[in-house]
Amino acid sequence: MVIDMRMLTEGSKLIIKKGTSTLWVEPWGENSLRVRMTNDPTMDENDWALTEKLAETNATLTLETIDVTDPWYKPEAYAKYHQTGTKATLVNGKITAKVSTEGWISFYNQEEELLTEEYWRNRERMNRFCVPLGVSAREMEPILGTTDYKLTARFEAFDDEKIFGMGQYQESHMDKKGAVLELAHRNSQASVPFYVSSRGYGFFWNNPAIGTVTFGTNKTEWVANSTKKLDYFITAGDTPAEIISQYTMATGRSPMMPEYGLGYWQCKLRYRNQEEILAVAREHKRRGLPMDAIVVDFFHWTMQGDFKFEPREWPDPEAMVKELKELGIETVVSVWPTVDERSENYGAMADQGFLVRNDRGVQSHMTWMGNTVFYDATNPGAQKFVWDKCKENYYDKGIRCFWLDEAEPEYGCYDFDLYRYYAGPAMQCSNVYPVGYAKGFYDGLKEQGETEIMSLVRCAWAGSQKYGVLTWSGDIFSCFRAMREQLQAGLNMGMAGIPWWTSDIGGFIGGDITDPHFKELLVRWFAWGAFCPVFRMHGERSPWYEREQEYRDGVRQLTSGQPNEVWSFGEDNYEILTKYLFIRERLRPYIRACMERTSKTGEPVMRPLFFDFPEDEAAWNVEDAYMFGPDILVAPVMEEGLRERSVYLPAGCKWTDAYTKEVYEGGQTVTVPAPLDIIPVMVREGKTYEIYT
Repeated sequence: MVIDMRMLTEGSKLIIKKGTSTLWVEPWGENSLRVRMTNDPTMDENDWALTEKLAETNATLTLETIDVTDPWYKPEAYAKYHQTGTKATLVNGKITAKVSTEGWISFYNQEEELLTEEYWRNRERMNRFCVPLGVSAREMEPILGTTDYKLTARFEAFDDEKIFGMGQYQESHMDKKGAVLELAHRNSQASVPFYVSSRGYGFFWNNPAIGTVTFGTNKTEWVANSTKKLDYFITAGDTPAEIISQYTMATGRSPMMPEYGLGYWQCKLRYRNQEEILAVAREHKRRGLPMDAIVVDFFHWTMQGDFKFEPREWPDPEAMVKELKELGIETVVSVWPTVDERSENYGAMADQGFLVRNDRGVQSHMTWMGNTVFYDATNPGAQKFVWDKCKENYYDKGIRCFWLDEAEPEYGCYDFDLYRYYAGPAMQCSNVYPVGYAKGFYDGLKEQGETEIMSLVRCAWAGSQKYGVLTWSGDIFSCFRAMREQLQAGLNMGMAGIPWWTSDIGGFIGGDITDPHFKELLVRWFAWGAFCPVFRMHGERSPWYEREQEYRDGVRQLTSGQPNEVWSFGEDNYEILTKYLFIRERLRPYIRACMERTSKTGEPVMRPLFFDFPEDEAAWNVEDAYMFGPDILVAPVMEEGLRERSVYLPAGCKWTDAYTKEVYEGGQTVTVPAPLDIIPVMVREGKTYEIYT
């Protein structure tokens, strides 16, 4: 008997055909492989995030025909049951894929140590687990009445494995082992399906379909609810830094951050007119305080989808931008992808197919402040249409940085099977929406000759980073629990290849500026913000002003929250907040150097301790502190009333407490003082930074 499977070669690409399915395993950059499978006659051509041009590698592919007769057969039955089969070995630098005669794949490093392998519990004779459950590693279940499939991919689980990355989820644990994660975007949730394993590999699920992943104790299981193919990328490395470097080489790296991104950003919900924003900027500079950017937030426009200033509140944007520029402040303007059915652009966009469509029901996606639909950011024509409007109404008035809000997009009803994009059904491709949103503005700015491009975006997917996205963590609550959750969210975004990250200092929802509990939270968060990739104040700040029911020309007007400037929280807190403004300024050369490294290597600016100390096993367990660049360890205070905290110091060097100047040996946990005005910061041996003067 001969096993019904054919292994073919095409250069260093392995092609496996079995029945109607075709599987490709091929080198994809340094120490990396890409695996694709389809049940259709041809492979789906979408590369999704794996779009970067990569250098050729010296990969080797060998096929070997072997005797696969099961040993428990009696010798006299050998001729009757004799089988032969082909196994394959593909070596690309530090990663090796071994494909058995039945077609299941195992991945090894250069030391022949198992990294991970597919989960098979089927009835094949060579199934070494000897469990005839009929469960395969790869299943493409046809969706009846369509040409699409529900895809399930399974991998073995390992008790010693820790998993980091996957983007931004609002939960407590940085290590995602044991987690069930929705592969979908929501307000404050960004699914970026790449992780770094403590076993020495990185894995990217190159599929923007809605689904789930389960990092269970018995198996890892990826599910795409509707798709055309299986597609994943796996890379091996000796360190997390090497793994992320190889992944970002395949998906793209952030450009160099503009200089204004290194300083302090002032923002609130919301500066309601031109005079308000200028008054804040003037006062900030009058006090001698540093500020690099200030934000014109949402509903400064005439109508959602008009993409232009309301002239009665913003009568002379050019003069405003010019004055702010003279003060050394970049103007950032909010853009939403929502288009009101009354907008002057609605008809033209609808006629040209530039709006997200509903497959059934009412053609409306959100009813907040108007009946609106989202523009289709997967459509190149729609990207250009929106950019052209923003160029005319913002860029030509001096605006160079845009806040691309609602980038998930935030559907009023997250029933993804309702919606359809230019790129396909939302069930199959919704997660690429924020990539197209950022790309449209990146391409537009680049076409105008801009070389320093940054967009503040509320969501990201794999590859977003190469379009200069600064992701923030969405509309989070003002409490210490949310602050703790943002720490792991920011670290995991960095480990997923999205290095420019920030959060709303103090949280977005529910912060009462007269409440002493909120003031303590704000002070602690502000100090932490000074040691984040971008240092940005924001929040709605309760209670809102009484202007909820004001209408103008039939359009509801949005009110604003309470003041949100550093002098808004009392003189005692003002002194603390201003201290951190100047700490950030003193760190600017260091942060600039970190950003240069990020643009060259893909390494995150804020990263877990194990990133720089992978040989220290204890560092892999630390979830409440992190490295800010290679030399500074930051331990935020994330509990109310705390005035000291314990900090683990990685082994391999000494550490100096930036506040007390005490020197500690690495490889131990120490307790350090943390009065209200101090965030514990440790400086690596041999480095000197002026943090606390």
